[in-house]
Amino acid sequence: MADAPTKTTDEGDFLPFAGHPALRVLDRCTAVLNAFGTMLIVGIMLAINADVMGRALFGSPISGVPEIVSMSIVAIVFLQIAHSLRTGGLTRAEILLDHLPPRARAGMETVYCLVGVALCVILFNGLLPLFDRAWTRNIFVGAIGDFTAPIWPVRLIMLIGTAALGLQFLARTIRAGLAAAGFSERTGHE
Repeated sequence: MADAPTKTTDEGDFLPFAGHPALRVLDRCTAVLNAFGTMLIVGIMLAINADVMGRALFGSPISGVPEIVSMSIVAIVFLQIAHSLRTGGLTRAEILLDHLPPRARAGMETVYCLVGVALCVILFNGLLPLFDRAWTRNIFVGAIGDFTAPIWPVRLIMLIGTAALGLQFLARTIRAGLAAAGFSERTGHE
């Protein structure tokens, strides 16, 4: 009866139940992480420009800019990836999916998202000891006497971003599974 998932809320989101309160909270959290990532992009852009101007005008670069930029790029990816998944911005080939019936497409999406959840669990478990080591040993980048910065904040951002991505994948898994089973927002069943 209700083969097609109902309304679309974001580009790339064909799944039902997008307005559930728990999903709205998760979406707000990922939007906040995305905003922090955007602010970090602006910050490193300003730092790079100031460094270039310092080199050109005064013959003196700003200490630590290369280290800050390299750590920031990693942080930006992890801050923004969950929002990219939520809005359909992750790159993937949909040539097969576009030709499937809606419930089969939702079934494939369920499998895709389950794999995403599994990969996020593996990544989180791999990152946890790296964060612990960076925190307990106070590991830093840079040169002592010139510029040093701890790496634990970036490792923490990686953990938070991985958890947010895993939760977004889990939410999509549930929504896709419901759509594949024929549930819709209007009726709650087939």
